[in-house]
Amino acid sequence: MNKGTVKFYDEIKGFGFIKDNDSTKEYFVHSSGIIDNIRDNDEVTFDLEEGKKGLNAVNVKLA
Repeated sequence: MNKGTVKFYDEIKGFGFIKDNDSTKEYFVHSSGIIDNIRDNDEVTFDLEEGKKGLNAVNVKLA
């Protein structure tokens, strides 16, 4: 389980990006991979899953 911060999330479009706390990499997140409601700057935990264009954050929960 990774920890990070929601850098950007657009509820209307249903996607955003999470910045990993350890590696400072950013991962795409889609609304289908979110468990809790998230907003910009929320601290979250997440798993990574290979997507069409690289790793995506899934199972995203508030930390």
